[in-house]
Amino acid sequence: MIVMKFGGSSVANGERIKHVASIIQSYSGQKPLVVLSAMGDTTDHLLEAAEKAVNGVVDVANIETLHKKTTEELGISFDSVECLLGELKTLLTGISMLKELTKRTRDYLVSFGERLSVRMMSSYLNQQGVEAKFYDAWDAGFISDSNFMSAELLEEVWENIPKAFSDYKSDIQKAIPIVTGFIAKDKNGYITTLGRGGSDLTATMLGAALGVEEVQTWKDVDGILTTDPRIVSKARTVPEVTYEEASELAYFGAQVLHPRSMVPCRRTGTPVRVKNSYNLDFPGSIIVEKHASEVDAVRAITAVKHVTLIDIVSTRMMGASGFLAHIFNQFLKWNISIDVIATSEVSVSVTVNTKNCLDGLLQDIQRVAATDCKTGKAIVTVICDTARSSSIIADGFSALAKQNINVQMISKGASKVNISMICDDLEADTVVKTLHQAYFEN
Repeated sequence: MIVMKFGGSSVANGERIKHVASIIQSYSGQKPLVVLSAMGDTTDHLLEAAEKAVNGVVDVANIETLHKKTTEELGISFDSVECLLGELKTLLTGISMLKELTKRTRDYLVSFGERLSVRMMSSYLNQQGVEAKFYDAWDAGFISDSNFMSAELLEEVWENIPKAFSDYKSDIQKAIPIVTGFIAKDKNGYITTLGRGGSDLTATMLGAALGVEEVQTWKDVDGILTTDPRIVSKARTVPEVTYEEASELAYFGAQVLHPRSMVPCRRTGTPVRVKNSYNLDFPGSIIVEKHASEVDAVRAITAVKHVTLIDIVSTRMMGASGFLAHIFNQFLKWNISIDVIATSEVSVSVTVNTKNCLDGLLQDIQRVAATDCKTGKAIVTVICDTARSSSIIADGFSALAKQNINVQMISKGASKVNISMICDDLEADTVVKTLHQAYFEN
């Protein structure tokens, strides 16, 4: 048994749904269990409809037109989604009357995207002679807490999922399950959403709970790449990475599975494979607990732009055990997360997301230390084996020196798989290209 997850761009229209259906059919011998996201921009359209409803206007034209056109392209009955669209209109009417949108109602609203998607896919597969059955996530055993918009799955999910698919696993049921990603229900029966990486989490949770051979997440690239191919045309596929390396890649900007989605698979050791939906025969990249054999020192390079660098300097830090605690408490007070940090005896440098409003934070810190805040910075991260950090840093910095680039800060992650450096936004692409050439092309 395998789990196959397809994102919104993979099912954005009728043509793409047909293509995904053909992929599912080609894997039918491996007992696939399929997880789907909403079609294309459907979630955005649902939120736009909610905004209009709050202002008293009920309008589902964009959503209805897309799904009606898609059913026509697929040659399936509109009845498969018409009932849900009617339920959506009723919900929006209620929002328009109350003129408010709570988090609970928002989760109910955005759930329609995934629910519509799985119904169309299962209808099309059945029409093509491939037995399929759609599941809303709660029918598949997904129970969460009531933290709407960012719910966490409950421990009982581990028991619920095998029960929900026992007939399929034992060959009593032949129909391929098509499951909604991203959503669940709490114990009160209210629909919740799983937040960032929610569809990936649905897939990995299913795979881990069922003990499948592997979880496959299908994209439009040949797996995990050594860097962004839009920056470096010679970027190549990384055949194997660990869960830890994949988490760091995702955290620092690469389009890999969200770190929280890898938690279930890490618990059971279930491998995750990233494959290209337009290059079926290519093996892609596999994410595992540990490397099976010796690998290169550097795995990949990624970059996050538009960050802010804050330098905090105070002689009070000299021998003062509580100084850093005081500084970090200010970040806690203002709910601002730190991305990268480097410290010395009298200073600490951190990076934060530029979108944060920093005025209050800086005022609080300036009561005990001098601060220098610089915007327009980028974090370039090398995912690597930091046990070989001396040679990695030597090779990288030698190449950067030839380009007259001086990084402004460096930090070796506690995870032992990343080295991050700070440069100007305008230098970021050049830094990535230079490091890629040093590590992979020479």
